[in-house]
Amino acid sequence: MFKTFNKPNSLPTSHLSLADTFKVGISGLRTRKLRSALSALGITIGVAAVVGVLGLSASGNADLIRELDALGTNLLTVEAGQGFGTGEAKLPHGAAGMVSRITPVYEVSTVSRISGRVFRNDLIEDGRTKGITILASDLNLLKSQRGTMKKGAYFTDANSLYPVVVLGSVAAERLGISDVSNMKLLWMGDQWFTVIGIINPLPLAADLDRAAIISYAAANEYFDHDGELDMIYVRAYPEHVEDVRSVMPATVNPENPDEVQVSKASDVLEARAVANSTFTNLFMGLGAVALLVGGIGIANVMVIAVIERRSEIGLRRAIGATRFHIATQFITESLLLSCIGGATGIVVGILVTAIYAITQNWHIVIPQSAILIGLLASILIGGAAGFYPALRAANMSPTEALRAN
Repeated sequence: MFKTFNKPNSLPTSHLSLADTFKVGISGLRTRKLRSALSALGITIGVAAVVGVLGLSASGNADLIRELDALGTNLLTVEAGQGFGTGEAKLPHGAAGMVSRITPVYEVSTVSRISGRVFRNDLIEDGRTKGITILASDLNLLKSQRGTMKKGAYFTDANSLYPVVVLGSVAAERLGISDVSNMKLLWMGDQWFTVIGIINPLPLAADLDRAAIISYAAANEYFDHDGELDMIYVRAYPEHVEDVRSVMPATVNPENPDEVQVSKASDVLEARAVANSTFTNLFMGLGAVALLVGGIGIANVMVIAVIERRSEIGLRRAIGATRFHIATQFITESLLLSCIGGATGIVVGILVTAIYAITQNWHIVIPQSAILIGLLASILIGGAAGFYPALRAANMSPTEALRAN
């Protein structure tokens, strides 16, 4: 394995090729398979955590962007803010009409809260409401929310005149209603209402998910509804959303614009993306800790290997191996151990990302940066972990190494 070359007027020198270095390094791992596997496990866990976290974050954000594209980022929510003094702020009558006159606005819908309880029958105690509210809305609400029906249908000009109700997804779940094929009745106020539909979850309006929604015509007929608005949903052309938002308070309530609160519904989803990035950084930190522990484990194994293999080191030095050759041998072992763990960790991280993304109906996204980080981390940790043991082995005297055994 060691080759000698004669030079004029000099002693023979040894040469260790790259292939020989690799063979020597991997032979050390083969003779201690269990120890090597356990040492590489720490790197595997750390790299898998890094790749998995970055992959899940990228997949989740890709799904969030897809969701935002489908729902639109141009939905504004208008509601009454805090009133001055003891007076309660309210949206003026006719506010929806004034909003619809804003040129970039192309869709407006409104919602009013109705005082009353929602029960499966008229024998349930008043206190057991399950947190379901009654809302009155116009016929345009579902369209403005880009919502879809899970079961049944939404209001039409014909059925909105009758005591019928559409349930949000959470409200239907709490009431134990999953189908509307058979006539389902709810006791609301002092009137029986027929359930005609269940709405799929609305990411941009969670309050609607927990509501029993009736038409304004039914609210006027069966409840003491005064026509007061609690919420206005506005769709504007995307390029003018911020301009519309800035003029909305003065348009809705010219006398007291400070009492009008305007929010961008998609900000909730964008805030969720920021929260996801915070958790990503947290788990990246945990992955870094796992890599550090794995690196310490490799360093520990390599130090023990140097002690156990003193006779081998002494024999190699005695037959011509240089200090550089010995150091290279142990550095190679450390790098191989770390890279094997890193490669396994990358595969595990990709599998975890793929499995979880499939269960959540996400697109599978594996950033190239995640794979590069995993590889670079493995190389750096392997080199750092093997540096001291390699230096210690290289500085070991051949005579002392052989005498120690």
